[in-house]
Amino acid sequence: MVLEEAPPILLIAIGLDNGFIYCIKGDIARERITRFKLQVDAASDGSTSLPITGLGFRVEGQAHQLFAVTPSSVTLFNLHVQPPRRQTLDQIGCQTNAVAMSDRMDLIIGRPEAVYFYEVDGRGPCWAFDGDKKFVGWFRGYLLCIIEDQRTQKGTLNVYDLKNRLIAHSMPVGDVSHLVCEWGYIILIMDDKKILCIGEKDMESKLDMLFKKNLYTVAINLVQSQQADPASTAEVLRKYGDHLYGKQEYDEAMSQYIHTIGHLEPSYVIQKFLDAKRIYNLTNYLEKLHDRGLASKDHTTLLLNCYTKLKDVEKLNNFIKDEDGIGEIKFDVETAIRVCRAAGYHEHAMFVAKKSGRHELYLKILLEDLGRYDEALQYISGLEANQAGLTVKEYGKILVEHRPAETVEILLRLCTNLGDPTTRRGSNSMHLLMIPSPMDFVNIFVHSAQYLMEFLENYIKAVKDSPAQTEIHNTLLELYISNDLSFPSISQENGFENHNTKETNGKETANGYKSGTRDKANLGKEDTKIAKSIVDRRRKGLALLKSAWTSEMQDPLYDVDLALILCNTHAFKDGLLFLYEKLKLYKEVISCYKQAHDHQGLIACCKKLGDSSQGGDPSLWGDLLKYFGELGEDCSKEVKEVLTYIEKEDVVPPIVVLQTLSKNPCLTLSVVKDYIARKLEQESKLIEDDRKSIDKYQEETELMKREIEDLKTNAKVFQLSKCTACTFTLDLPAVHFMCMHSFHLRCLGDNEKECPECAPEYRSVMEAKQKLEQNARDHDIFFRQLRGSKDGFSVVADYFSKGIVSKTTVPPENGR
Repeated sequence: MVLEEAPPILLIAIGLDNGFIYCIKGDIARERITRFKLQVDAASDGSTSLPITGLGFRVEGQAHQLFAVTPSSVTLFNLHVQPPRRQTLDQIGCQTNAVAMSDRMDLIIGRPEAVYFYEVDGRGPCWAFDGDKKFVGWFRGYLLCIIEDQRTQKGTLNVYDLKNRLIAHSMPVGDVSHLVCEWGYIILIMDDKKILCIGEKDMESKLDMLFKKNLYTVAINLVQSQQADPASTAEVLRKYGDHLYGKQEYDEAMSQYIHTIGHLEPSYVIQKFLDAKRIYNLTNYLEKLHDRGLASKDHTTLLLNCYTKLKDVEKLNNFIKDEDGIGEIKFDVETAIRVCRAAGYHEHAMFVAKKSGRHELYLKILLEDLGRYDEALQYISGLEANQAGLTVKEYGKILVEHRPAETVEILLRLCTNLGDPTTRRGSNSMHLLMIPSPMDFVNIFVHSAQYLMEFLENYIKAVKDSPAQTEIHNTLLELYISNDLSFPSISQENGFENHNTKETNGKETANGYKSGTRDKANLGKEDTKIAKSIVDRRRKGLALLKSAWTSEMQDPLYDVDLALILCNTHAFKDGLLFLYEKLKLYKEVISCYKQAHDHQGLIACCKKLGDSSQGGDPSLWGDLLKYFGELGEDCSKEVKEVLTYIEKEDVVPPIVVLQTLSKNPCLTLSVVKDYIARKLEQESKLIEDDRKSIDKYQEETELMKREIEDLKTNAKVFQLSKCTACTFTLDLPAVHFMCMHSFHLRCLGDNEKECPECAPEYRSVMEAKQKLEQNARDHDIFFRQLRGSKDGFSVVADYFSKGIVSKTTVPPENGR
C-alpha cells in the first residue's frame, strides 16, 4: 500500500509472508527516507507468523494508522507515535484480495460467511453474504464482491447498495486476477489477459429502471443518498404518490404529496382529492401548504370550506386563532373573512379582522351580519382618529340609520377633539388641518337630514375658525331654508315616510277599509308639525345669514350667490331682503315688497334705504311713486305719504309726479292738491327771487358798461399824492394804473405792467376762467355732475351762464 502524505513524501507499506510489514517513509527520489518494520501477533497455536493478506491506511488529520490483516487476525498500528503502537482488533482474518477500504476509512474483509467492517475501536457491522469472497472492493459507496460458487466453481460479481439493502448489479465473470477501481470504472483483469470495464449508469436510467419495477422506495432513497436537487426528489415522490393513488392508498399517497410541497404545483394534488370522500386528505395537504407559507387565496378559501363542510370547529379555531392567539397570520385575510362570513362563522371572521387590523371588515361584520350597532360604535371610539374617520365614512349610513344620536356624538368628538384635552383645538391652523372636516361625513346623513343639521349646528358652536366654515354654512343654509328639510345631495327623509303612508292608505282602500276621519286628523297634525318646523328652521336660517355677515365683516362666511338662489327658490323673503340690502341692491329690495303688495313695508323700506344722509338711494322714492301710479287701485293714503318724502328730498320734479300719478285712474286730484299748491308757492317764490337777481345783475352790467365806455372815451385824472406801496409822498418817476393805484417806480421793482394790489384778484379770476374752459373739454365731469344733481337742468344752465358751453356755429348757406 502506498500513501502520499505531502508530495514528494510517501509512505509505503509492504506486507510479507512472514508476518512482517516493511515500511519506507520519505522522499524516495532523493533517497531521504527512513525505514522501519512492524510485526503482527504470532499465530495462536504458537507456529510461525502468518502471511500478511491485506493492508489499509487510515488518515485522521495528522494521525496515520495502518490496518494489517492476516488469515487469522486484524491488527491496527498507530504510526503517529514512536515506536508505532500495535492493537489487535479481531482474531479472525481473510485470504489475499478479500480486503478493501471504504470511503469512510473503514476496513472491509470478506470471509465465506459474511463481510465485516472494522473501525479503530474494533469490529463494526457485518453483512452476511454466503460464498467464498475471492475479491472485495469499494466503489462510490457500493460494496464489490466476486463470489465463487462452490458447486460450479464460477465467479459472480455482485455490486451491493448497502444503504438501500439491495444488489445494484450482478453479473457472472470468469477467472479474475485483479479487481481495480479507477478512472470512474470498475476494472476486472482476467486470467486470460482480458480487461472488463464496468461503468455506473446515470441517475435517470437508474430511476427509470426502478420505476418499471415499482421500486419507488428504493428510488427515493437513491436520490436522497445521491444528494440530488430537491426538484428531482420531488418528481420521484410525485411518481410514488401517483402509484399509491392508483392503488387507492390515499393516505399513503397524500403523505408523499406533502413532501413535494414547494416543488410540485398544488393544483395537481388538489384536483385529485376534490371528491368529498377524500376531504380529510385534502384538508391535511392544505394545512401543510399554509404552514409553509405557500398557500394562495384560493387555497385558503378551499381549506376553510373544508373545515366548514366537516364542521370541525376545533381545527377552524386552531387555524384562525393559532391557539396562543399571537401567531403570525399565515393566510389571506380577506379570503378567510369572506369564507367564514358565508359559512356563518362570524366570530371567527371578526377575530381575523381584528387581529389583522382590518377595522373596516370587522365593522362590516358587526353591522351587516350581526346588527350589533352599539358594539360597533364602541369599537370605533377606540380607534385612532384617522382610522375612525375612514370607518365612519364607509359605514356611517348604517350607523346613522340605527343609532343617529350616538353617531353624531362620535363625529363631534372626532371633528373637534372634545374627548382629548391634550389636543383640544385652539387657534393653531395647522392642527385644524389635521382634524377631519365635517363636510367629509355629509353623505352618511343621506336619509337623516335632521341629524345632519344637529351635527353641523353643534360643530359651529364648538369650532369658530374651521377651514371648511364656508361649506358648513352653505349646507346649513340649504337645510334651514328648504321646505322639506333636504337639499339636492340628500334624500328627503319625510318624503320616504309620506310615500310609505300613501302606500298604506292605498292598501287600506283596496281592502275596502279606510278610516277617513282618523287619516284627516293625522294629516292635520302632521301638516301643523311640518309648518312649525319650517318656521323654526327659517328663523335659524335668517339668524345664520346675519351672524355670518355682520357689519364688521367685509365678506360673508357663506356663498352669497348660493344663498340668493336658495332664498329665491324657496321664497324666503326675509333672507332675500337681508341679502339684497347687504349687497346694496335696493331696487331688488323694493321689488320684493312690490311682489308681496306690502305697501307699508315699501314705504318703511324707502324711509330706511332712501335717506341720502345715511348713504341711501333717494331715487327709490321715484320708483315707489311710479309703482303706485301703475298700481290701478286706490292708494291715496300711501301716495300722500310718499309725496311728503319726495317733497322733502326733492327727488322728482312736480311735472313728473303729475305725469306718473295720472296713469292711475283710481287717484283723484285731491291726493296731489296740497303738494301742487306747496310746490307752486315754492316755484313762485323762486321766480320772484330770480327776477330780483336778474334786475340786480342788469344794473351791475349797465354800470360796468358805462365805466368801460368812460375809460375808452374820457381822460383819467390821477390825484393820489402818496405811493400805495410805501405811503410816502409820490414823486417822479411814478407809475399810475387804471385801477387808480399809483406807485413809485422803485417800489414796483421789475413788475411794472400790473398793479401789485389788484394782480392777485385778477389772477384768481383768470385761473377760474381757464379751469372752466378746461372743464368744458372734459365731458366726464359734466355728465358726472349732471347725474349727481337733483336738478339736471340747473347744471346745464350753470354751464351756459359761465360761458363754458360754446356756441354752435351754423355754416352759411350757399349763395348767401
